[in-house]
Amino acid sequence: MLSVHLICVGKLKERFYQDACAEYMKRLSPYCKLTVVEIPEVKLPKDPSQAQIDAALEKEGEAIRAKIPPSSRVAALCIEGRMRSSEEIPRMFPVPGRSSDKRMVFLIGGSYGLCPSIKAEANVQLSMSPMTFPHHLARVMLLEQIYRAFKIQEGSSYHK
Repeated sequence: MLSVHLICVGKLKERFYQDACAEYMKRLSPYCKLTVVEIPEVKLPKDPSQAQIDAALEKEGEAIRAKIPPSSRVAALCIEGRMRSSEEIPRMFPVPGRSSDKRMVFLIGGSYGLCPSIKAEANVQLSMSPMTFPHHLARVMLLEQIYRAFKIQEGSSYHK
C-alpha cells in the first residue's frame, strides 16, 4: 500500500475544512496509508517586510524539510508549478518495484507559499489553478484529487 504524506503549513481551524478533510481521509483509508503533518505557520506582523516574509518562509522550509521521509517523491504545490489533469495525478505516484521512491509527499505552504529552496528540491511543482485559493481549501482539494487518482487507477465510475 502506497504511503502518502501531506505536509502542510498551518493548522485547520474552521470546522468545515476539518470535516471535508476528515471525509476524504476516511475515503482514502482503503487505498493508501495517509499521514498529515501540520507545521506551525511563522507569525508575522500585520504588514511584514519582504525580508521578514523570506525569513519566515526559510524557517517553515527547514521544518518541512525535517518532516519529509527518506525515499519520497515530493510534489510542491505552488502557483508557478505545472497544472495537471486529474488523469495525470496517478502517474505522479511512485510505482512499487519500478521506483526507488516508496512514498508520495505533497507540500502545501502557508499564506505566503513555500520557501523557494523547498520548491526547487521537489521532484514536481504542481499548480492547481491560476486562481488563488486559501491554503486550507487547497488541502481539501488536494485530498479529493488524491482520492480521485486512486479511483481512476481502479477504473471506478467516480471520475466522470
